Amino acid sequence: MATTRTATTQWKGSLMEGSGTVSMDSSGVGTFDVSWPSRAEQPGGKTSPEELIAAAHSACFSMALSHGLAQAGTAPQSVETKADVTFQPGEGITGIVITVRAHVPGISAEDFRAAAETAKANCPVSKALAGTTITLDAELLG
Repeated sequence: MATTRTATTQWKGSLMEGSGTVSMDSSGVGTFDVSWPSRAEQPGGKTSPEELIAAAHSACFSMALSHGLAQAGTAPQSVETKADVTFQPGEGITGIVITVRAHVPGISAEDFRAAAETAKANCPVSKALAGTTITLDAELLG
C-alpha cells in the first residue's frame, strides 16, 4: 500500500530577506524555521532544505541497510548513519556523503561493505537523489 507524507512551508518575503516555517504535517512532530542565511551561511538555530534531505537520507539508508543485513541472516545490533549534504549557492546540491558505522555480529568487513553499497544504491531516498554524487564511508565496528 502506497503512503504519502506531507510537509508545508509558509514563506514570507524575498529569498534573501525573507523567512519561513516548515511544518511536518503528517507526523505533527514540529514546525521548523528556515531562511536563506540558514541555508547558505550559518544555521543560527534554523534548518534548511539540505538538512531536511540529510535527515531523510540518513534515516532511509539506515533502514535499508538494516533490512538488507537482516535478510542475509546478519541482523545489526546498531547502525549509525550520518548524511552530509553540501549546498553551493548558485549551483545547488553538489554532493552527499553518507557515513555509516555499525555493529553487526557474524559478518565480514567485505560483506558489510557490499551490504552498505547495496543500501546506498537502493534506498528510496538515494534513488530520488540520483542526480547528485553520493559517496559512502562504511565501517564495521567491533
